[in-house]
Amino acid sequence: MRSYPRNSPEASARLLALVLISDGHVCRSEIEALQQLQVEAALGLRPGHFAQVMHTLCEDLLASAYGSGAPTCRVDDATLASLLAEVDDPLLQAKVMRLADDLAQADRHLAEAEAKVLSAAHRQWRIPGATLASAGPATP
Repeated sequence: MRSYPRNSPEASARLLALVLISDGHVCRSEIEALQQLQVEAALGLRPGHFAQVMHTLCEDLLASAYGSGAPTCRVDDATLASLLAEVDDPLLQAKVMRLADDLAQADRHLAEAEAKVLSAAHRQWRIPGATLASAGPATP
């Protein structure tokens, strides 16, 4: 998995991209939420660069699945922790967490894989007062 500079727009965007693709499906409402939330501007990305970050993430996931012989593109706990460690500024963590929560709920369904990423971020970043009520059991 490629790395980005700590607290960079790309490191933050990759975490949001991971939330979006973690359930295996990016729906129209999630794309619309990206636009409504003005994610690129919020993170300091140039226009159109979020798609490039997502593309790079998908390439990395495919390469790691191919290299490991795994049938699916999953992010293991160690890799997820490493990706989360690239964002260590508390204010940026809070911004990413708010955006990730909004994106995960854009389709009105919190998938188990999305909840896993959100929960890992809450734990690792030790966000004060975070109950992660939104990342409870996935809705049917």
